[in-house]
Amino acid sequence: MPDNTVQAAYTAIHTLYIDLFGSPTDLAPEDTAFAQTHLAPGPVLDLGCGPGHFTKFLTDAGITTTGIDLVPEFIAHARSTYPAIPFELGSLRAIDAPTESIHGLLAWFSLIHLDPTELPTVLAEFHRVLTPGGRLVIGFFEATEAVETFPHKVTTAYRWPTDHLAETLNQAGFTELARLHHPASGDIRPHSALAVAKS
Repeated sequence: MPDNTVQAAYTAIHTLYIDLFGSPTDLAPEDTAFAQTHLAPGPVLDLGCGPGHFTKFLTDAGITTTGIDLVPEFIAHARSTYPAIPFELGSLRAIDAPTESIHGLLAWFSLIHLDPTELPTVLAEFHRVLTPGGRLVIGFFEATEAVETFPHKVTTAYRWPTDHLAETLNQAGFTELARLHHPASGDIRPHSALAVAKS
């Protein structure tokens, strides 16, 4: 899905999104521990950082982190709320960083709106900016048998079988390190995380 479509969709609901999900306390401890383990010591780019809540967690954990997002309202909120942390307006499709300059990338549910055919190109950009052995942590909604769309409340989104996404990452030049799974619970969809290293 084009960046401008995603940007417009999140701009339209940015206040509600910040209220519902914009605090570090909204993050699950298992998720933050998983990311911290695989992204330390940084520096890290939090790609699709939204209101900056995960960026804030990583920074407080001692990991030098910059938040990047498409949505100006999210960046304005993050800069106002966490003035000591750098936040930049930008796209994960074209990262403003030199080749092999970044030690870690966090893409926490920020790839879910990408059409599956677009993912290899984005992963190639991730591979470009990471140092050899650099880490990437991805959070995503999990499917059972095949990549599929689902009725995300903001705009069209995709969920992936974990093994399929892991193989796509492998084909893009990454080696799996660990995975984390959360089964469905009440209104919460099944979701997972993968940690990989640049091969």
